[in-house]
Amino acid sequence: MEDEDWAVSSGGSSDSEVTAPDSDNEENCYAYSDLPKLQFRKDTSKACWKEELGMAEIVSNKGRMWTTTGIARGGKIYIFLEDILFLAEIGALHLLDDEDKCIPLEDIYKKVAEGIGGSSWESFEVYRHLKSLGYIIKRHSVCWSMKRNKSMPASVENESGSQRIINNGNEDISSITETTELFRAMQINESRPVFDVYPPNSKFRKSNPDNPIFVLCINTGNPPTKKQIEDLEGKCEGIPLKFCYVEHGRVSFFSFNQIELPVLP
Repeated sequence: MEDEDWAVSSGGSSDSEVTAPDSDNEENCYAYSDLPKLQFRKDTSKACWKEELGMAEIVSNKGRMWTTTGIARGGKIYIFLEDILFLAEIGALHLLDDEDKCIPLEDIYKKVAEGIGGSSWESFEVYRHLKSLGYIIKRHSVCWSMKRNKSMPASVENESGSQRIINNGNEDISSITETTELFRAMQINESRPVFDVYPPNSKFRKSNPDNPIFVLCINTGNPPTKKQIEDLEGKCEGIPLKFCYVEHGRVSFFSFNQIELPVLP
């Protein structure tokens, strides 16, 4: 078994550069007391919360992060709660309700704690850890865009048939709802693929993302059995599989290798 423990880098890309808040700017939605790590930017994107989807729709996108964040459907960008909270924490996003009022950061934390849209604290800790290191992340088996990749099968099936791609290559918006329902029903202590992880890439395109460098499973209980690992590897179609364990905010990664021991005389 290979054990890895990746430390969060203190540095960051230009997308993470921030500026001090303008005290006269009334558009700032969050106060300093909300979170010690909260940062502010002059240019902040905005998203509208869609309760029926358990996601948010981007209504004003600023910055380069949208080339590697969110899924594209019908000419719009939708983001999951882990995307929302991460961007809100670094001051890159304001989340709005149906009345265009800013949703407090505290309420976003509550949504994650309640598991809305299939979110969880463990998955958010992992997401934040990897995003801070510069990796590109999306939920497993959710297509980046409705333009189908050549390497992507015509339909992606799981236990509930969560994702449907119709013949002309356009994806029904209801597939987003089904995907979030699948994650909501998933038990976090089950070893299942949660994220597809891609290396940092300034030329990344959602329409042609290539394969992820590994598929990540989050595990909070006992290590998976050999049978579980073999089943998961079969679903990953040759893409490396890694497991993750979160404890007290510390994120550890590990993987399994198959070896053959020599027969002793």
